[in-house]
Amino acid sequence: MSTYDVIVVGAGAGGGVAAGVLAEAGKAVLLIERGREMAFEDVPRDHLRNHRYSRYGHNTGPSLEGNPRVLVDLDGHEHTLRQHEDAYQNNATGVGGGARVYGAQAWRYLPADFEMASTYGVPAGSSLADWPIGYADVAPYYERAEWEIGVCGDSVGSAERWPRDRDYPMPPVQLNRQGALMRRGAEALGWSTLAVPLLINSTPYGGRPACIHCQHCIGFACPVDAKNDSQNTLLARGRATGRVEVVTEAMVEQVNTVGGRVVGVTYVDRDDKRQSARAEVVVLAAGAIETARLMLNSVSSEHPHGLGNAHDQVGRNLQGHYYPGAVGLMSEPVHDGIGPGVTTAITQFNHGNADLIGGGMIADEFVVLPIIFWARNLPPDLPRWGAEAKGFMRDNYTRVARVMGPVQEIPSPDARVTLDPKVRDRWGIPAARLSGAAHPETVRTAEFMYARAGEWLAASGAQRIWGSPPKVKLSGGQHQAGTARMGDDPASSVTDRWSRVHGHDNLYVADGSVHVTNGGFNPVLTIMALAFRAAEHVSRAW
Repeated sequence: MSTYDVIVVGAGAGGGVAAGVLAEAGKAVLLIERGREMAFEDVPRDHLRNHRYSRYGHNTGPSLEGNPRVLVDLDGHEHTLRQHEDAYQNNATGVGGGARVYGAQAWRYLPADFEMASTYGVPAGSSLADWPIGYADVAPYYERAEWEIGVCGDSVGSAERWPRDRDYPMPPVQLNRQGALMRRGAEALGWSTLAVPLLINSTPYGGRPACIHCQHCIGFACPVDAKNDSQNTLLARGRATGRVEVVTEAMVEQVNTVGGRVVGVTYVDRDDKRQSARAEVVVLAAGAIETARLMLNSVSSEHPHGLGNAHDQVGRNLQGHYYPGAVGLMSEPVHDGIGPGVTTAITQFNHGNADLIGGGMIADEFVVLPIIFWARNLPPDLPRWGAEAKGFMRDNYTRVARVMGPVQEIPSPDARVTLDPKVRDRWGIPAARLSGAAHPETVRTAEFMYARAGEWLAASGAQRIWGSPPKVKLSGGQHQAGTARMGDDPASSVTDRWSRVHGHDNLYVADGSVHVTNGGFNPVLTIMALAFRAAEHVSRAW
């Protein structure tokens, strides 16, 4: 049995940062990832099978066979799901995780996002709470992520909204025709805009080239390695020390304990053989659904309900992001083929909306592939096949714009991850069972932002506007969070303010599971910042 200082489970945005920080602090690290190590050539550029449009499959992992999840729908019916089905709430797997194929929006949360309960009160039936830490606690690590991983953005505009001590290392990406048109529309409404910050090189940075403005950003790997994430920054640095061992295509089955103390993990390797490894510290970074699943499956006589679950909190408060948006047929072409496409956001509705709890951000869209245009952007009364559909696409592909964005979700204790009693994966591990739904206040906020998206399109010259009003559903998705939330009280939380599991001084979480609330912005920069913070704490404490 091999022994390490730290075992990190999951090589995504948080796990890769944690492994790199710990290795540079002199720790011997075992990083276990259930997906593969993928060069650019290993991530297919198939328009029909990718993480932006997965109707027929996806382009990383996990494999479509042997990795089921179970959904209990709003009527109580159970559905066994495969990864390419929407309700599965899939995150890409592989070294780098979802960040290999993400759109790379790099938002900080606002100070008020850490104080939602104090600001708005606690709605009935919700589990809304303040974070045990505030923006000032996270700000140094936001800065560290922006500089050590690499973010481009509007430093002046950002400083008007977020307290910050340092500019972004790179200016924003090139403004395209779509962004220019949407900014004129916002100006007509009296709304302020902000260039979307991105974990993308707008100029050469970190020894890698600038973005080439291709049309295959979100859903795909970058052809020139200008998209920044943990695997080509912090993890690469950690591996350069010689102190990180990476094991891929391996599924961690259980966090092991002796006398109640965490001592390591058991995993199934690529040859389907069970292996055990020991460590002084274990860091879980498998994503909010899989981290909760692993903690719940790590049962023992001392922990009959799983690790950190003495108060039945592990797996509760699952959040993703409702993503309301609207589509408009514009009076002039908006698509000029300059990627990544997203350039312009409205952030003034994240707070301060009458009779609403929180709010959200809306932005223009990434370059839309033709198949996604067909699937998501056609008017509702247009046939989906035949001459009329083809004619609309041919004539209007460059004239249709979509604006959308995440809303601040109100957590519900009934939106949760448990272990399914019957369905198991290919290794015999109980499948994640997803149940519950977003709190009704989340839907009200999404409806408000849906209306703002339509206003923005109208002011920007849309001749016709359509979309799908938000409905009650379970929200998880690629922004999944909340299942091992931070808190000072173990009765209502899973981890402490350092992302350490209550009752276990050597078990930490470094993914979105620890988010008390998920902000009205894309969460990846917060995941990275908190991973820096947790790993720094581990390196000092151990």
